[in-house]
Amino acid sequence: MEVVSGALERIHRADPVLCAFLEVWAGEALRRAAEVDARVAAGERLPLAGVPIAVKGRHGLRTAGPLLTAGCVAVGATSVPGPGTPWQTWGLGAHGRTVNPWRSDRTPGGSCAGAAVAVAAGLVPLATGGDGAGSVRIPAAWCGVVGLKITGGLLPSPDRTGLAAPGVLTRTAADATAWWRAVRPPSGVDEAPVRRPLSAVWSPGLGFARPDPEPVASARSAAGRLVDAGIVRLVRPPERLSLLDPAPAWTALRTPGADRTGAHRVRAGNNRRLDALFAGTDLLLTPATPTAPHGHQGPGDVYSTALTWAFNVSGHPALSLPAGFGADGCPAGLQLVAPRGREDLLLAVAREAERRGALA
Repeated sequence: MEVVSGALERIHRADPVLCAFLEVWAGEALRRAAEVDARVAAGERLPLAGVPIAVKGRHGLRTAGPLLTAGCVAVGATSVPGPGTPWQTWGLGAHGRTVNPWRSDRTPGGSCAGAAVAVAAGLVPLATGGDGAGSVRIPAAWCGVVGLKITGGLLPSPDRTGLAAPGVLTRTAADATAWWRAVRPPSGVDEAPVRRPLSAVWSPGLGFARPDPEPVASARSAAGRLVDAGIVRLVRPPERLSLLDPAPAWTALRTPGADRTGAHRVRAGNNRRLDALFAGTDLLLTPATPTAPHGHQGPGDVYSTALTWAFNVSGHPALSLPAGFGADGCPAGLQLVAPRGREDLLLAVAREAERRGALA
């Protein structure tokens, strides 16, 4: 009860400025917390008993069942882009435009805008998300938290295109692992400690994107820290990774009635290249975003999804790790991509990076 009460108090104080929440369910959350306390006192084992969480959007409770079963207490629905918002990198909460907690004149990213802000600001330790083009990983990078998108099709998703997959935003890798333990299907691979350096390929632009120098430098430095800590070793693939730009394919797959012949060709071509890559290495490392967080007036000419949506089209799991800060004082992210179904590798690297002090 005290933990949930503390979360509600923090939200009450901070949300008029941050605008991270669409709705706050204070009364219901306190009732739920009391119920969880009573069940634990009666001897019931609830692995996440009393953990306050936020869910993405007003319909987020629909996918939070496993977390509630584990004892979590949902305290509110986080902000998402408002009607007609372009680029899906804004949030609109009950009190107004969602702001980046590091700089209020910058966007937190989206569409999990409020989720990232609520976690980064310490309002809740965990917020659920959904990632159809980078909606978890982009705000995680720009707000300096951990953001995991799982393998496409592994868990149910309301997105009929198959591009969106559930995900989570947390302050720590341990919390992301706890989420995965609660929601993963019975066939999911158990997480394991990293007992050897995992092989990893570094790619600044995946062969088609042209990211800005600063987020590339931040992500490359973060990759170097993983190497220095003995968590990964960088290797050169037999052939340089060069994916096809997924933008036209993603758009066609999302557009009703569109000719998807080209989209299927791009997906098949990239799948072959990624399958060949992962046949010889454990991980792919890239910047999480091609730019620093943009202002509220708009993003300019570069899609913030440039480095993330390829893995929505391919279905690979991917995670954004905090990678330090740019000259503007805003965070950057390092994206880790693993073979399909290997969320355990991503979480193991994230846990080891925290344990060994390899994060910025």
